[in-house]
Amino acid sequence: MRTIIKHFLIDTIALYLISLAVSGIIFVEGFYTVALAGFVLMLATKVVKPIINVLLLPINLITFGLFKWVTYAITLYIVTLVVPGFEIGQFVFSGFTSYWFSIPAITLSGILAFIAFSFSISIISSIFNWIFK
Repeated sequence: MRTIIKHFLIDTIALYLISLAVSGIIFVEGFYTVALAGFVLMLATKVVKPIINVLLLPINLITFGLFKWVTYAITLYIVTLVVPGFEIGQFVFSGFTSYWFSIPAITLSGILAFIAFSFSISIISSIFNWIFK
């Protein structure tokens, strides 16, 4: 039970942080939609994602595991279908510039937006899972 609550909190916080950093995730009803999307994402990650991984195992083996982001993008797409008020539009990152390096602006749409959001959410949730291990 503790691991389920931990994964729910991590997925919800990761969704919220990504929505603050990158434009394109829309929560129509505010915190209620964020919490519901985090809960459904946690359920989809625990139940649906292993099934998708088994179905896409040959492609995943050929690409040496790089196709896992696409399976996470499919899981994220399922969440947008299930949760009313949770939408993913374009992935719009306005860029970042500092003294040492610069990250250019990025705009993606369609399946590439889902892959970019799944990559971002998986990085944030992996960091939080590592911290709160």
